Amino acid sequence: MRIALLTLLAMLAFAGNSVLTRIALAGSEAGPGTFTLIRLVSGAVILAWLAGPRRALSAGDPLSALALLAYAGFFSLAYITLTAGTGALILFGAVQVTMIGAGLLGGERLGPAQLGGGALALTGLVALLGPGLTAPSPLGAAMMALAGMAWGVYSLRGRGAGDPTQATAGNFLLAAAMAVILSVPVFLLWPESGLTLKGAALAIASGAITSGLGYAIWYTALKGLSASTAGMAQLSVPAMAAILGAVVLSEPVTLRFLAASAVILGGVALATLTPKPAPR
Repeated sequence: MRIALLTLLAMLAFAGNSVLTRIALAGSEAGPGTFTLIRLVSGAVILAWLAGPRRALSAGDPLSALALLAYAGFFSLAYITLTAGTGALILFGAVQVTMIGAGLLGGERLGPAQLGGGALALTGLVALLGPGLTAPSPLGAAMMALAGMAWGVYSLRGRGAGDPTQATAGNFLLAAAMAVILSVPVFLLWPESGLTLKGAALAIASGAITSGLGYAIWYTALKGLSASTAGMAQLSVPAMAAILGAVVLSEPVTLRFLAASAVILGGVALATLTPKPAPR
């Protein structure tokens, strides 16, 4: 029950991230680079305060921080064109593929129910991204898929982390430092429009609350989840993000999205609620 509750809280934080980012970028309250920079720095500040700066610095992992930076950057770029629900669906579809693939390579065994559930979930994702009048932007979808792969790598590395809060704080500090260094050439080459007070507030909320605290909770939950289960569980986020997007942003929830979500979540339920075979 503890792991289930922590997982639910983490999924709600992930859905909140999608909505906060979409509000800022769709309304031109902040550019993607500026939003990412503020998000990472504010997350690093709150987590370093909670964990202690010295302990946080010693717990950071450069590869995890690089994956976190890649995820945050591609995530912001994708939400210029994607709705909250569609972006989350693509994101966690890519996460699922990454984490389940890593689990299989690591020796996890999937029974018929897990294989069928995974295939069903991927079928729903293909149905969403296939050609059609309401298909999402190809560039936005590609950016979000890259964000999902980076987040999958970050989650996989988090399963072996020590103290969840310290590990997350250390990763955020390193990622924020990388973002500050990269921001100089990036902003010189691709200048962005001005940052509003609302955009800054949204980025801080995303960094400090739904990212920093949410990721610390997720790192704690990961200790009780297999790689494949962790990947599949995250596919519950798109439905939450779509509902929040419809309520907060008045974004349309199309029949195509509802059908794809039903297929994906049905696959997740089949794969995660059925006992797995013993590991090899």
